Order: sequence, then structure tokens, then C-alpha cells
Amino acid sequence: MTFGLFLEWFIKSLILILGLTIGFAYVTLFERKLAAWIQVRIGPNRAGPWGIFQPVADAVKLIFKEELIPEKADKFLFVMAPVITVIPALIITGVIPIGPPITLFGKEFTMQIADINVGALYLLTVTAISIYGIVLAGWSSNNKYSMMGGLRAAASMISYELALGLSYIGPILLANSMSINDIINAQKGVWFVVFQPLGFIIFILASTAEINRGPFDMPEAEHELTGGYNTEYSGMKFALFYMAEYIKMITISMIGASLFLGGYLGPGVHEHPWLGPIYLTIKVVIILFWLVWSRWTWPRFRYDRLMKFGWKILFPLALLNVFVTALVLLLIGG
Repeated sequence: MTFGLFLEWFIKSLILILGLTIGFAYVTLFERKLAAWIQVRIGPNRAGPWGIFQPVADAVKLIFKEELIPEKADKFLFVMAPVITVIPALIITGVIPIGPPITLFGKEFTMQIADINVGALYLLTVTAISIYGIVLAGWSSNNKYSMMGGLRAAASMISYELALGLSYIGPILLANSMSINDIINAQKGVWFVVFQPLGFIIFILASTAEINRGPFDMPEAEHELTGGYNTEYSGMKFALFYMAEYIKMITISMIGASLFLGGYLGPGVHEHPWLGPIYLTIKVVIILFWLVWSRWTWPRFRYDRLMKFGWKILFPLALLNVFVTALVLLLIGG
């Protein structure tokens, strides 16, 4: 590995991590403003003009809050659980291109950390890792409410993870590749959401459960679990769970935009590569709007109904979608 290549990876990784951490802070403000609009409230408006410094104020408050660890907790796992949760959220977007290649200083650079030929599989596997952090947080806290939240997360993951994985199959079949670049480039004519509306709906619903967002936020059901898996957490350890949730909102939106909405593609993007990140951001914000709107509109599902919804509705529909897609492609190819 040459020093230049290492430096390129380092700079791209630094930009990605800074972008996600800053983006996470302002997605929290986006949600609070949108929730206020839905509920006919004002929302944050004290810290800075229009409340734009509210995320900074929240960060300062969490930094100075006292860190507590329960006496009988497994201290090592208690501390590591938030880290295990947040790291997958940060690294998952490394295979998602945010724009077409650009030429700088006479050399072509990709707007992507790594283009691997199994990018879709990488996205699916890394997304699932963060569940370990939630389960370990619940178990290590030595708290029955936290433990129940962790167990709920593990049990419900199986029910929606199968449907989520199957929702990836449609774009993969249509592009005949698992590379995210190939899937995006295959949508130059028509976005895959046109051919895969059911797959897109399943992806959105299963992803909402994947990141523990309402109405599928079973590991956190406050009215039953006193806060759920993170009940015993405070200060920056709690902030890491909070950070992981909102970064995963961004990453899920980027994945959905790349698989079904053409990713960075848009008018004039190849003539002006800087338009790519703008188009991708617009699509990400649209999906983020859905994630926020659904949380503040629908009541939380009962736990057993979430499991039934995953096994009896999402999973069969996802299988049907894969079967029909494969059959149509076989008939057209034949």
C-alpha cells in the first residue's frame, strides 16, 4: 500500500466520520422541529437563531453529566456496549458512493472509501452487528427492565431481519451485481423503486424496526420498560446510544436511496460531479422525513403484534417479491 493511497483513505474516512457526527447532531434538531410542526408546537428556539445551536447545547450538557455504573453490573461490557453499537453505524457507509468520480490535481478520485463487489452483503451484515451492543447493554446492566429490552431486541431482530435481507434481493437481481456502484449505475434510466415498490416499502418498514424507531421501538418501550436497554446509562455512554440511533437513521436513508432511488444520480451529475452529494442529500432527507413522521404519527405496536407483523406479513411479502422479480427476469431473459 502506497502512502498516497493510505492518505486518501484516511482523509475520506475522516470526512465521513465528521460528516456523520455533525449530521447526527442536526438530524436530532430536524426531528424536534418536525415533531413540533406535527404537534402544532414551536420546538427548540432558544439556543441560537431558530434553535440551530440546540444540538451543541445538548452535547455540552451530556459531556458534563455524571457517569454512573451500577454496582453489580458487568463493568467491562457495560462500558463496551455503547461502543459496539456506534462503530457499525459509523463504518457502514464506507461502501456507499456519494457522487461520481471527480478529477483533482490531474488524478481521478472516487467519492467512496471502498468499492467492494459484495457491497450489498456488507451493508446487511454490518447493519445487524449493532444489535449485539443493545443486547449486551441490557444484560450487563443487571436490571430487569434493561434485560427485557435487550431480549426484545434480539427476538424481534430475527422477525424483521429476514424481510430486510430479502428486500435487498430485488435491486441485486435487477442490477445483476452486489456492488453498490453497479446497482446505482443500473438506475440511470429508471429508479428501481418503479420496478420494486413492494421491495422499497418492505425495506423502509424493516429498516424502521432495525434502528428501533417508533412505532417499532420495542427495546425502549418506556411505558413498559422504564426506558428499556439504556435505563442505567447516563452521560456520554447514553449519548453514544443516542448517537448510534440517529447515525443509523442517516445510513439507512443512504442505503435506501442507493438501492431504490438512484443514489447520487440526477440531471447533469456526470458533467458536474459536485451535484451528486446534493442529489443524495435530498433523497436522504426525504427518507428521514418519513422516519420522523412515522414516529410522531403512529402509536407503538404491541410487542407480540410486531413479531406477527414481521413473520406473517413482511416475510411472506418479501419472499413473494423475490419470487416474482426472479420469474419476470427469467421470462424476459428467456
